[in-house]
Amino acid sequence: MSVSARVDSDGQLARLLQIGVVLEEVVEARAHRNYQTLPERERDDAIEELLSEASEESAEHRRLLEALIDDLDAKSIPFDEVKSLVAESYGQTGPEDFDGVLYDQLHGEETAYKFYDDLIQAVEASDAEFGVDREELFDTLRFIRDEEAEGVEEVTELMGDHS
Repeated sequence: MSVSARVDSDGQLARLLQIGVVLEEVVEARAHRNYQTLPERERDDAIEELLSEASEESAEHRRLLEALIDDLDAKSIPFDEVKSLVAESYGQTGPEDFDGVLYDQLHGEETAYKFYDDLIQAVEASDAEFGVDREELFDTLRFIRDEEAEGVEEVTELMGDHS
């Protein structure tokens, strides 16, 4: 899903933040699924810890995004509509499409990073007034994006350790 070049209203921002919530749900569910189905030969403390932390991090990101959405003066988009948008854009691949759980996790982390980076740029390109404090919005989005970047680095490092 491409984020528009500009975010010009609370409604548009709320929709994009809701997409972020669903994206985090997908990342969390896949990390949890990968953790539960990790083959015995691939089990080690580092991989299990990475997947567990990824799941917890996604849950925290959802809470932060939901708090921003609650502060906006916008009508909520139906969950099914947002879920289908995420599925169209981010659900084209499943865990089985990757060569191992680390590749799947890397895909999720990179996708989330790109989404938040694009969203930050779209908000920066706008001079719109939002129902949420602009600095709080940027602080939250940058925090989440930076954690996603750290996740990419952690997965990449772990992949190097396991090659």
